[in-house]
Amino acid sequence: PASIAKKGYVPKNGSLFFTIFQTFMSGPGESAYFGDYPPDFFDFIIVDECHRGGARDESTWRAILEYFSPAVQLGMTATPRREGNADTYAYFGEPVYQYSLKEGINDGFLTPFKVRQIATTLDDYVYTADDRVLQGEVEAGRRYEEKDFNRAIEIREREDYRVRQLMYLMGSQEKTLVFCATQEHALVVRDLINQHKKSTDPLYCVRVTANDGALGEQYLHAFQDNDKTIPTVLTTSQKLSTGVDARNVRNIVLLRPVNSMIEFKQIIGRGTRLFDGKSYFTIYDFVGAHKHFSDPEWDGEPVEPVATGAGGTDRPEPPEPPQPTEPRPEPPPRPPIVKIKLADGKARAIQSMSATSFWGVDGQPLSAAQFLQALFGALPEFFQDEDELRRLWSDPDTRARLLAGLAEKGFGREQLGEMQKIIEAEQSDLFDVLAHVAFAAAPISREARAQAARAAARTGLADKQQAFVDFVLAQYVRQGVDELDSDKLSPLLRLRYHGLADAFAQLGQPEDVRRLFVGVQKHLYAE
Repeated sequence: PASIAKKGYVPKNGSLFFTIFQTFMSGPGESAYFGDYPPDFFDFIIVDECHRGGARDESTWRAILEYFSPAVQLGMTATPRREGNADTYAYFGEPVYQYSLKEGINDGFLTPFKVRQIATTLDDYVYTADDRVLQGEVEAGRRYEEKDFNRAIEIREREDYRVRQLMYLMGSQEKTLVFCATQEHALVVRDLINQHKKSTDPLYCVRVTANDGALGEQYLHAFQDNDKTIPTVLTTSQKLSTGVDARNVRNIVLLRPVNSMIEFKQIIGRGTRLFDGKSYFTIYDFVGAHKHFSDPEWDGEPVEPVATGAGGTDRPEPPEPPQPTEPRPEPPPRPPIVKIKLADGKARAIQSMSATSFWGVDGQPLSAAQFLQALFGALPEFFQDEDELRRLWSDPDTRARLLAGLAEKGFGREQLGEMQKIIEAEQSDLFDVLAHVAFAAAPISREARAQAARAAARTGLADKQQAFVDFVLAQYVRQGVDELDSDKLSPLLRLRYHGLADAFAQLGQPEDVRRLFVGVQKHLYAE
């Protein structure tokens, strides 16, 4: 606006024009800059996030669109399906193109996710006389529910327990967004995270809310910088649910209910950005928000406008402008939040349960049991018996093709890794997950598998080759089956020797070294 005011006229000598609502509506006196363009000046108008106002009859955006009615107008939005957004269809009509979240994930444009649901024994609360009221007036007999916490009532021990659970479950160096009930709640959670963090940096976790102003924006920009690791965790209430492009977000944490499907989608969208090395992100749900995944509006088809007998669509008449009314009286002040300190022993008695949901190929979440059942049903497409699985798994090339095929069906390495935890085989191999699911085979630890293979893998080899076999087995035990991939051979040789030339001088020609590397694996997975 300042540049336009200085020049005294709006720009007209371009082919593409970008603007925001505030600039278009500003202008000298009562006039608006958009009126300086003739109604037929633009041929094509794109309205991004059109659900925010462009379709509302009463909005100023609508007046702008109607002023430029000769132009073709295209509205774009990811959230057109809520009842409050029905006017999106009324103005723009039936979608000309639609692309769902599940398609974006399956096509590789968005990052898949898993959902970790956490419930505790203090998800609701009824006051008892042995608890101490620190502030406010508690309602005797009232059952305080999730929607009441950190708005009507605060129990610090409850928040502390949830934060400790979160810190235990998530990676300490993973960039994380935590959504809290209020700005004050975001401050409390920030302090608790910093209290329990492993990092020594005081800015490991910071709050970014409307009240944090320029400092909050500074923290946000540092968080969005993928080359920076601090801050690692941001707490917020409403501010970061939209418009935050932080591609390396690994965790979305819900510590407050999310009642709006639009907001829920926007929050989940903060984690779907692609980033190198980011194969999925995790939603930590402490508030039962996962119910939205079962709502047809989560990733269903857009609701079509009501058809008329003539084959068109009904467009409601614009409402009459509201008549002036008497000013409403100020609402009574909200009573101060009730603060409770639990009686001795109650905080220690808080318990929790957690469950992991997986993302299915149909775009719907699956429980661990459903995922296991789906995996069991899919495995016969890839191998018929345990011998075939061993043959495929013992060669890095056929193993890679097997894993790629499973990933296409929705069973990627990360999902199989989660299943490893569920069957308590974290010290085993992904081979053991597949063998357990398909044939009920008992998992074997990597240590035991390596010990069993060592003698046979060393037989007939020279001392230097035996030393390399021992090195490969040790790396497998420490790091897992990924160390046996074909593309890991060169890094392993560089790690063990002074370089590839030195490795080949001690072990033989490149083809001999690869044969040795694959041979170790055949012994590892021999029956």
